[in-house]
Amino acid sequence: MTVVRTYDAVVIGAGHNGLCLAAYLQRAGLRTVVVERRHEEGGGANTEEPVLPGFRFNLHAQYMEFFDVMPMVRDFGLEDLGLRTAMPEAQAGIAFADGRPPVVLHRPDLSDRTHASIARYSKTDADTYVELKQRAMMMEPQLAAGLYSPPVPGAAESQGPLVEAAFGDLGVGAHFLMKSPKMVIDELFEAPELRALLYRTCVEWGFPVDGQGTGIGFLTFIMWTLGNWKLALGGTHTLAKTMTQACYREGVDLLENMAVERVLVEDGRAVGVVARGEEIRATKLVASNADVRQTLLDLVGEEELSPLWVRRARAYRYGPSHVLGTPCFCLYEAPVYKSARWDAELDRCFYTMVGFDGPDDTIEYIRDAYRGVVPKPAAGTWVNSLWDRSQAPPRRHAATGWYFLPSASELSAAEWTEVRATYNERFLDVWHEFAPNMTRDNVLAHKLYTPDQMERKNLMREGDFSNGEFAPDQMGANRPFPEASSYRTEVDGLYLCGPSSYPGGGMHAACGYNAFKAIAEDFSLPSPLVAERGY
Repeated sequence: MTVVRTYDAVVIGAGHNGLCLAAYLQRAGLRTVVVERRHEEGGGANTEEPVLPGFRFNLHAQYMEFFDVMPMVRDFGLEDLGLRTAMPEAQAGIAFADGRPPVVLHRPDLSDRTHASIARYSKTDADTYVELKQRAMMMEPQLAAGLYSPPVPGAAESQGPLVEAAFGDLGVGAHFLMKSPKMVIDELFEAPELRALLYRTCVEWGFPVDGQGTGIGFLTFIMWTLGNWKLALGGTHTLAKTMTQACYREGVDLLENMAVERVLVEDGRAVGVVARGEEIRATKLVASNADVRQTLLDLVGEEELSPLWVRRARAYRYGPSHVLGTPCFCLYEAPVYKSARWDAELDRCFYTMVGFDGPDDTIEYIRDAYRGVVPKPAAGTWVNSLWDRSQAPPRRHAATGWYFLPSASELSAAEWTEVRATYNERFLDVWHEFAPNMTRDNVLAHKLYTPDQMERKNLMREGDFSNGEFAPDQMGANRPFPEASSYRTEVDGLYLCGPSSYPGGGMHAACGYNAFKAIAEDFSLPSPLVAERGY
């Protein structure tokens, strides 16, 4: 085997976390290469035309809630490189088949509209929601700093006093740290319609509604991000494109169609990778955007690891709380909902729940998916062409959504083929009950992207977009497991920078940013800290 390239740093995988890390490494003075197995960068930030020409769909990532706090956006001038966004006024809503009033949550600067919508069902709930949202937004500097800093062991145990200081006068005490999101939502809100919407939006972020010990995440993280959603104009792949351009501008090399076959380890140290039969050497470090099992067990190999690390990697869990299917519908008209007669903004809502009557069928849907059963058809939907005409031909619309589905291994290949052939059709029957214009005649064509395909295409094991279950033993300083929570591994010079690391999945690039902080400490590189933002 011939050594064809040598760099200071090799990054495995050009997902957005890998791109983020590479840009900071190169800027800090390390000659860096990113080795990507596909023909394009971005991982889950991909926008394609999988159904008909001119109809563009985000096959995974949809809404962008971190652009205002994401360090790389400002540090590398991504807006100057072409990152453009829109922020719809109506952010999240739920429609009903019987045409009763919807619940519509608006942007934080339009809290009066949110209050009026919720107050149709409960003024008490409206008061509570707006107050919680305002307090969560006041916590944004602290929440952002926590997101963009390596996790601190023991931090979860010290949250009690902080929770009581922030929400104590609302009856929220330290014991809420032990509750599930569903318990928190049910205790704080009385209107079934609102509770159903909050269940679903909570799950959109991968927080299992029945997960004991994760309920406080609803009050902080979910309430902070809910209603802060932006649309990347041109599709979410524009984020990947601008991050790639930032890497090129800094001098990073990107090698596409180069699947990494193994990490080279010599005398206990990572010294490079083998990709498509070629050896790419690293004089200082190798960082992996791949998930923790693939990195340690497949690319490094058990023979280079201690028994403890082998056991930890094998025990790491994927799904079921982040497992999605993505439908793509090419439409003549955007949906017009029965419930919009009460509030026309529902028809221009960024994200709309369809197929749910209230909290009971919402929780049944979620639990079915978690236990490996294909749920009755229902979805969270987006019609991005309402704000971005580039995503559909003139006088046409592109609608997509997220189904929550069982983990990839729960169904056979034949069963997934059957789901792809039938589930969209079944959902259209449901959609028509909520929006009468959503007939077969309104649909030019459609397609469904299922978890087994996501696993193969984006290497998201089990179709889990966060590459690891969100549970207390796999969150915070326990992610992916305590010994690896600092982004370092027991192989000298090998680092983790993908969503198996803290804080997990999402288009925030925090895994790559925090990995750079760890590497900067180890190699005495310039820190990315920007004084005015504090992280």
